[in-house]
Amino acid sequence: MEATNKIALVTGSSRGLGKNEAIALAKNGNDVIITYNSRKDEADKVVAEIEGLGRKAAALQLNTAEAKTFESFKAALSETLQQVWGTDKFNFLINNAGIDWAAPFAQTTEEQLDALYNIHFKGVFLLTQTLLPVIADGGRIVNTSTGLARFSTPGYAAYASMKGAIETLTKYMAKELGSRGITVNAVAPGIIETDFTAAAREHPGLVEFLSSQTALGRIGQPDDIGGVVAFLCSDAARWITAQRIEASGGMFL
Repeated sequence: MEATNKIALVTGSSRGLGKNEAIALAKNGNDVIITYNSRKDEADKVVAEIEGLGRKAAALQLNTAEAKTFESFKAALSETLQQVWGTDKFNFLINNAGIDWAAPFAQTTEEQLDALYNIHFKGVFLLTQTLLPVIADGGRIVNTSTGLARFSTPGYAAYASMKGAIETLTKYMAKELGSRGITVNAVAPGIIETDFTAAAREHPGLVEFLSSQTALGRIGQPDDIGGVVAFLCSDAARWITAQRIEASGGMFL
């Protein structure tokens, strides 16, 4: 069965960039399934906000660091799709969930490396793989990279390396899923003012320095990213695939 409206699934969307992306997708006329790790209360607020825009929405629990839970998540997702939409497929997968764990290369621990790998690469790889049968042909996959995969800022060797891997994975996914009409792209934000970057932004003078190194003269806001994701899931972006789209305001040009 096909749903009348396009349905987007945004991981890690109870707050921050994911929340903004989910709302931007809803404003573009899409229904949205959001996922949360632990804060169901925040997730329910996002669902209510999306419903207030006249779209359907649902929230599901998902820890993208735990690959062994992905099959049960797919079952819960399929049940939700049937109950809320009367369909067995969704259209857009936005791999947004992430953590920020900065450390100099010399001091990065195995625990930090594993945590970043499990969420930012392994989780994206295996969750997308698990959900392929539930993604409609002609759908869209949007992965999340970072400006740090292009320029180097000390403290992000592990984080940025995972995102570099995601950019390579994006091209392979686009190549292998193109026969199904599925486009796959990566959005690479610069520094964005969310709780994700709160610790980094506490360093004295950092925001001013980064603003001075950005062509548009400021650091990013969540609204600067949500619209890019919504565009990639629109019909206007149907011929764009395997691309890295940096949305950084022109950092470190």
